[in-house]
Amino acid sequence: MPITPATATHSSSNGTADAILLELVDENGVTIGTAEKLSAHQPPGQLHRAFSVFLFDERGRLLIQQRALGKYHSPGVWSNTCCGHPYPAEAPFAAAARRTYEELGVSPSLLAEAGTVRYNHPDPASGLVEQEYNHLFVGLVQAELRPDPEEVAQTAFVSPAELAERHAADTFSAWFMTVLDAARPAVRELTGPSADW
Repeated sequence: MPITPATATHSSSNGTADAILLELVDENGVTIGTAEKLSAHQPPGQLHRAFSVFLFDERGRLLIQQRALGKYHSPGVWSNTCCGHPYPAEAPFAAAARRTYEELGVSPSLLAEAGTVRYNHPDPASGLVEQEYNHLFVGLVQAELRPDPEEVAQTAFVSPAELAERHAADTFSAWFMTVLDAARPAVRELTGPSADW
């Protein structure tokens, strides 16, 4: 398996390597423990906290990304602006802002909560499972993107019609439509009726 920031260990303050831990939750999103990131995604999967971000430009187009080919989970597929997992005890909002900057090199000019969604999506290509209690965020991006090539292969801003065309022609993450559909009420409120989301 390739070593990426998602699978690599990171150094703690005392210089030792620590595994990346996720926050395990119950069906109501209440924290019940922690698990190492990869083990939480191995079948049948452990329900854990996650987040998904949907950022839009001034024309109401959604920023989507193609995940880097070196990622251990769902490499090379298109997905929403940014997604990931808070560290244990990290607020989902803070994690969403942090990972958006880490992956895309940009901070949202606006970021707002857009509800939660719970899903179970196996990924046939990797054999891993997404059992997630996902916190949704919508917002605006106005700065120039500086994607990290270890995380993001490419990006695109798409209208609803362009997204439908891409979704028919390209491979998207197993969770993409679930999180987009759950976020649509907040997306419509953010972008207005003319954007047609």
